[in-house]
Parts: sequence; structure tokens; C-alpha cells
Amino acid sequence: MRREGIALVLSAPSGAGKTTLIKRLLAEFPHFGYSVSCTTRQPRQGEAHGKDYLFLSREDFESRRARNYFAEWAEVHGNFYGTPLEPVKDMLRQGQDVLFDIDVQGAAQLKLTLDEAVFVFILPPSMAELERRLRGRGLDDEATIERRLNNARREILEARWYDALVVNDDLDAAYDALRAVYLAATMAPARNPRLVEEMLAR
Repeated sequence: MRREGIALVLSAPSGAGKTTLIKRLLAEFPHFGYSVSCTTRQPRQGEAHGKDYLFLSREDFESRRARNYFAEWAEVHGNFYGTPLEPVKDMLRQGQDVLFDIDVQGAAQLKLTLDEAVFVFILPPSMAELERRLRGRGLDDEATIERRLNNARREILEARWYDALVVNDDLDAAYDALRAVYLAATMAPARNPRLVEEMLAR
């Protein structure tokens, strides 16, 4: 009795610890699928078409976008990036779970194209702690830190429409919460539509 796949969508402001939580989730559940994204930027050294990205011309990308080819898309630093919708739906139909690490704008698009997805927002324990983490990384100048904090405030205001909020104060507790959201989703009747019928037929 194979269940349907889960699209697990994770968003967080910079510095909330999302990348660390994702690495931990993938270490425990390495079966998550990966959708090869499309981009209009030039390939970097060592990148292969069809493996790292699908490298498209701007015209091709815009044509596909007009045909609703993408589950979500964005323009970043003058280049387009997008996730093809049908390959993701194919994986989900085959029972393959798919993980999205995406910002709130991309997640909002996925809410329209993959409404059955599970949306999780990773929160910092406080804005003061988020600022401390950003400064502690030693990677950004003052202007960049202020921009990241302002962006974080705007992103956090969007968290209310997500399915689950995980506060990353203690890493172990935050991971337990994220893990619980994922496992609960695997047991939802919507992901196991034939389970009851098959059980009754035995």
C-alpha cells in the first residue's frame, strides 16, 4: 500500500538555522527527491545540463512560464530560476517525497500550484537572537545585516499562512518538531487514499 508523496516546503529568514535542520532531516530521511530547476544563467564550471540545472534561453524560459510550466519561478540578479511542475507531480504520484528549500515568495506560488504540499516556517526565537546570529557569522557588513533583518521582519509576517511554525531556539527540539510535522504528514488520510479500502478488502 504505497502512499502518495509529500511536497515538504521549508522557508525561513536568513540566520534562522533552516539549512542545518534540512541537513539533519536529509541525513535521517535520505529518500527525499530533488527536482532539477531551470535557469537562464550561464553554466558554471563543472555544471551539467539536466543534472545541476536545465539551462534555458530567456526566450524559452518566458515561453514556458506563459504556459504555466513552472510550479514556481523567480528572477534573481537578472536571471530567471524556476521549478518544473510536472516532474514534481510525477514524483508525488509515484510516492516520492520532495523537499523544497524556498523563500516566502516561491512558497506562495507553490501554495497555488501544489496546494496539497505541507508548508513549514522556521522561526528564530527572537529578533535579537537573529541579529546576534547574523553578526556572529562575521560574513556581512552593517548594511547587509540591516537589510537581512528588514527582510526577515517582512518574511516572518508571512509565516501565519504556513501549516506549521517551528521555533529554532534549541536545535534538537526544533528538529524534533520538524520531524514530527513530516511524519504526521505521511500518515494523513489524503496521502493514503486507498488504505482503508485495501484494509477492508483483506
